[in-house]
Amino acid sequence: MRTEATSPSSDPTALAADAAAALARLTGVARHDIALTLGSGWGDAVTTLGETVAEVPADQVPGFHASGVAGHSGTLRSIRLPNGSHALVIGARTHVYEGRGVRAVVHGVRTAAAAGARIMVLTNGAGGVDPAFAAGEAVLISDHLNLTAQSPIEGAHFVDLTDLYAPRLRDIARGIAPDLQEGVYVQLPGPHYETPAEIRYLRTIGGQIVGMSTALEAIAAREAGMEVLGLSLITNPAAGMGDDPLSHAEVLDAGRAAAPRLARLLADIVGAL
Repeated sequence: MRTEATSPSSDPTALAADAAAALARLTGVARHDIALTLGSGWGDAVTTLGETVAEVPADQVPGFHASGVAGHSGTLRSIRLPNGSHALVIGARTHVYEGRGVRAVVHGVRTAAAAGARIMVLTNGAGGVDPAFAAGEAVLISDHLNLTAQSPIEGAHFVDLTDLYAPRLRDIARGIAPDLQEGVYVQLPGPHYETPAEIRYLRTIGGQIVGMSTALEAIAAREAGMEVLGLSLITNPAAGMGDDPLSHAEVLDAGRAAAPRLARLLADIVGAL
């Protein structure tokens, strides 16, 4: 059975507007000024960003589903920031490998835009392709390689991605944490991890970080007119870059170890945006 987010007869923009209206009703917040999708390792930031006004199970909002991945909260949370503005925290990310279609993957971003957000902060846990990036390190995304062979843009709508990861926002982040390195993120569809040969290929074509999210969401955010800031937690060396087999448990362990530091970093950056 198709979900409403993946049915070809549905209008993804209208569905996002319905979701935004439901969020306003359920949270009591008419407009959200900034949105964040918190990937593996970044979830603790909700406790440091500000005051939680409301938390809503994702499946109560049109087009959203309970999270199918360990490490994601499965909720949508409205947070009042110290400056009085409101942040929408999306803890119900949908991945390509869940089979719900690209519309579902980017529905959170489109809902955030419909709710009024002009800045989209996308975070993830990812493998380090560049040996300069150590496990446990946060890295700014400077650009990406979308190797999913898909796009969230439908029809003849040509969107410029030249400066997709906003230089203005990256400058602000580096002002908060001058030691932040930058790298090119590669999105692959997953859910399997890459082979060592694939990692060598990614390095050859300019990839430095690899994961299973973010790029499609960033494209949808640009299409919606939002500024995008991307941050990766390097949870492990990519395949062939280290001695140990890859596992999701390793990703979760790295996220737990880095969580307090990442939460403070993200709160400081959001406070400066």
